[in-house]
Amino acid sequence: MQHQILHTSLKLSKLTRIFITHLHGDHIFGLPGLLGSRSFQGGTSQLTIYGPKGLKTFIETALSISKTVLRYPLAIEEIEDDQTIELPHHFIKIKKLDHGIDSYGYRIIEKNKPGPLLVDKLKQLGIPPGPIYKAIKKGEQVQLEDGRIINGKDFIGPAKKGKIITILGDTRPCVNALKLAENADVLVHEATFMEKDRQLAYEYFHSTNVDAANTAKKANVSKLILTHISSRYQNEQIEDLLKEAQAIFPETFIAKDFFIFDI
Repeated sequence: MQHQILHTSLKLSKLTRIFITHLHGDHIFGLPGLLGSRSFQGGTSQLTIYGPKGLKTFIETALSISKTVLRYPLAIEEIEDDQTIELPHHFIKIKKLDHGIDSYGYRIIEKNKPGPLLVDKLKQLGIPPGPIYKAIKKGEQVQLEDGRIINGKDFIGPAKKGKIITILGDTRPCVNALKLAENADVLVHEATFMEKDRQLAYEYFHSTNVDAANTAKKANVSKLILTHISSRYQNEQIEDLLKEAQAIFPETFIAKDFFIFDI
């Protein structure tokens, strides 16, 4: 991941939180190198990493053996099933999925944003723009120069509902995947195998493209992004994989390097 970040305007020093779904090598082996690079690139603010039990031992062992010194505080929080994490602007709901080892999905719920200041309504009352607007925006009671007292809450529009993004770790289809995805604006779902390889998907505790599309449909999500697609599928097969999912859930996309999706 860090090599691809070098081709973007993103900076590792600005990275503050990392969420790990499970501890299979293709999901964690690059982590110690990324942590070292963040330090080398001048990161000094705390970085918090969330993930299954065993993550702390893995990171501390890798850093110790490699004699990697981090020049910033590192916090490692090991997660549990049915846990909720509250962050300044989001709630993160966590549930265990169905994989060969403990694998978790994350439901990221953006907190509602304050409504807009009703500037036209203020102007109609003869209240011109100025520093007083800041206090009104906070919903405070404000006394005007002419002695009138107004309640700032009366001049703020309806709150803007926060978005919901669900990111599922490696998993077979399961009830918890549906719970995490319910009514999400975006569902990011693994599609390691095509439907024709359903037996392989089951044996390796993964999902097919059709599984992902069915989950999106049942959970009433708005958009579906497929990830974690096996390298056995190339070129035309990737298009076939996408079309097969879109036949069930039309608003389906495939993630790729430098993919940007507007929510």
